[in-house]
Amino acid sequence: MLVNAPLIMKNPLFPLLFAAFCATACAQDNGATSRAGGSVVYFTREITPEALVRIYQALGVEAHGRVAVKISTGEAGNDNYLAPPLIQPLVEAVGGTIVECCTAYGGQRSTIEQHRRVIHEHGFDSLFTVDLMDEDDTLHIPVRDTAHIPYDIVGSHLQNYDFMVNLAHFKGHPMGGYGGVLKNASIGCAAPAGKGLIHSGGITEKLPDAWRYTRDQDAFLESMAAAAQAVHDYMGEGNVVYISVMNNMSVDCDCVSRPEPVFLKDMGILASLDPVALDKACIDMVFGHESTAGDDAAPLIERISSRHGTHILTRAEEIGLGSQTYQIVEIDGE
Repeated sequence: MLVNAPLIMKNPLFPLLFAAFCATACAQDNGATSRAGGSVVYFTREITPEALVRIYQALGVEAHGRVAVKISTGEAGNDNYLAPPLIQPLVEAVGGTIVECCTAYGGQRSTIEQHRRVIHEHGFDSLFTVDLMDEDDTLHIPVRDTAHIPYDIVGSHLQNYDFMVNLAHFKGHPMGGYGGVLKNASIGCAAPAGKGLIHSGGITEKLPDAWRYTRDQDAFLESMAAAAQAVHDYMGEGNVVYISVMNNMSVDCDCVSRPEPVFLKDMGILASLDPVALDKACIDMVFGHESTAGDDAAPLIERISSRHGTHILTRAEEIGLGSQTYQIVEIDGE
């Protein structure tokens, strides 16, 4: 079944069609990564610690060696980030270390000392080992798509890990339109100089100079796609899994200290081995949502559209990072 979610989800029969499809798909090969109809994206409506572990297990790939769990620790003043108790069983199940990098804007996470303080205030270091990957140095890693950026600049500690769980909080973003697993890999793993290089479309690594060059929106989005692919390639095929939690979906990113209110109800958790398919599935769920009072997708749709946010998907597919064609496999009730 090929997914054209904006059309299908608005069909009044969608809930029945969706359930019927999922029952058929789950009965086939629940460990498959792709099928004739596209990449597999697993889905659960539950947003619980147990559901996070189940959807990771559904992917059929076992974390091994030294495991990095890439999240956003959230800016000071923002409570929308993935809460430590929610992710704790998954992090423990994979034997993971929480990894992050410092930010490139002012905020309260732009230095190691400040970032450590926010990590503590948000409760991460009481449950997990947290590694700021750029604490000691940076690392230049190759990119396949050099149209804008000649390389990607990540925290040097990335080289200490054998496997990555890209655990993203899906939400809006003031500059990129939305933040999902592609942004979590690209901007999220980039050191501040790497963030500057991506935001400026390859013009400069220097901050704050980079912010003067973000007017070329497509160059920024395409640079993010290239950087996400660079991290995927650096970890090696089969050594990254992608999970996205669709809760607390403000139009603003977790990097915003005073985000706009959340108008859209929580939707669930999705996971895939294909980051492009996963972000596309999340986008389609938002764009296909039938809004009601108190459950309004319109602000997030406007934010994504006004920033040409879906262009990152087009570019990521063009450069071979993944596919926008996918199949949903629901794991509820298994």
